[in-house]
Amino acid sequence: MSTPMLTLRNGYPRPRQNIPLLDWPQFRTAILEAVAEGTRVSAMFGHIAAAESPVEIYVVLSDREGAQLRAAKTQIAGESFPSLTPDCPQVHLFEREIAEQFGVKPEGHPWLKPVRFVKSQRGAKSAEAPVVGVMNFYRVEGEEIHEVAVGPVHAGIIEPGHFRFQCHGEHVFHLEISLGYQHRGVERALVGGPDKRTIHYMETLAGDTTIGHTKAYCLAVEGLAKCKVPIRAQVLRGVALELERLANHTGDLGALAGDVGFLPTASYCGRLRGDFLNMSARICGSRFGRGLVRPGGVTFDTDEKRVAELLKNLENTERDVTNAVKLLWDTPSVMNRFEETGKVSLETCDKLGLVGPAARACGAERDVRNDFPFGMYRFAAIPVSTVSTGDVLARAYVRWLEIQRSVDFVREQLKTLTEGPFHAPMPPAGLAPDSFVVSLIEGWRGEICHVAMTDERGKFARYKVIDPSFHNWSGLAMALRNQQISDFPLCNKSFNLSYCGHDL
Repeated sequence: MSTPMLTLRNGYPRPRQNIPLLDWPQFRTAILEAVAEGTRVSAMFGHIAAAESPVEIYVVLSDREGAQLRAAKTQIAGESFPSLTPDCPQVHLFEREIAEQFGVKPEGHPWLKPVRFVKSQRGAKSAEAPVVGVMNFYRVEGEEIHEVAVGPVHAGIIEPGHFRFQCHGEHVFHLEISLGYQHRGVERALVGGPDKRTIHYMETLAGDTTIGHTKAYCLAVEGLAKCKVPIRAQVLRGVALELERLANHTGDLGALAGDVGFLPTASYCGRLRGDFLNMSARICGSRFGRGLVRPGGVTFDTDEKRVAELLKNLENTERDVTNAVKLLWDTPSVMNRFEETGKVSLETCDKLGLVGPAARACGAERDVRNDFPFGMYRFAAIPVSTVSTGDVLARAYVRWLEIQRSVDFVREQLKTLTEGPFHAPMPPAGLAPDSFVVSLIEGWRGEICHVAMTDERGKFARYKVIDPSFHNWSGLAMALRNQQISDFPLCNKSFNLSYCGHDL
């Protein structure tokens, strides 16, 4: 790459002044060159240093081949900038978010619409925030074309989101997804922290990813504070993260079985998800792992008796999950519904920058635990699980492969758990001032990216969170192209994305 960018390591801060300020042509060239070489855009966001300052746009690129992160920034002098989206679809949602939050328009963006329907930080004081869900939806015109609107209120207990289908009979030409109903203003609330509330925001960014987001936050804060986490704490964090993955993957396989009316696996996996959650509760008292991961380590230790109980529970649950899930692969009616349904090609996956099981089901070898190892994954690698067909079956089977490998990881870590402290005190000096840090974690949905920028006091001047769902909702829309509308529940569950993780 010819354009200079700041090179970083996962969780290691650098001075903010070291981030190169590029003019727009340089900034554009740096991103396009990197993406052409296979690098991904992990984060792109706006920031205003002071009330009258120009909008700054930061980008974080992740290069798995070199295990490096790169960062750069540019300034927008006027009210607009040339959109990168036509040449780099990975940034389409990032640019929409920047336009919404800071009132600078990406000229030439093909799909410029609200993301969370929030009031611009640079807008007039009297201006009102847009109404969530009120926007111009794309329409396919033609004889016998009809539109189907689903949500935001859904049957059962589910988060709100709106889905607009353009159909000819059962055939889906286009799906547009409108979210924002769960927006809570978390990123703005984090500015000025960390404080007593910060850790609780992290644990509830996406409730089913408590360990993943909290670990990402702790990795960033510990880097800024130069805090060394004890090895025993790293092991327990790794166990907790994989138990979170096991619970959710097992639940997803059960839900996929339920969506095609295959009740044996649906019933068993619903219970077995609870067994994995109970293992987390056995460690810290919370089925979702709340209260366990904190800067410096963990708040709960375990002993030999509890480890023995966990290993026994793990063995029993692994056996039952294996029996329940194998029923899926051995049942022709299930395979008939899974195979060739909701296909996403590797080319589309790369263009959109999909992450996690959704990307690995397209054949992309993309896993933060392997590419940018953190914690115990620096010493105990987990092989990347991939399938190449990109359909519902692939997304289900990747989960099954990851269940087996996560079980092996948890078993090995518990059997070899070393003695020592499980928490280290945070240095009294606090966080490094005027610094920039990126932390990547492989949550059960995929790459979790947290970017923290501190001010001269060591407080958060900007804290950016990118949940895996932010990358992957567009993948679900593409999966429905040329499918039957009755396939939507199955495709939707095969991605199982977070509304609140996207909306923040």
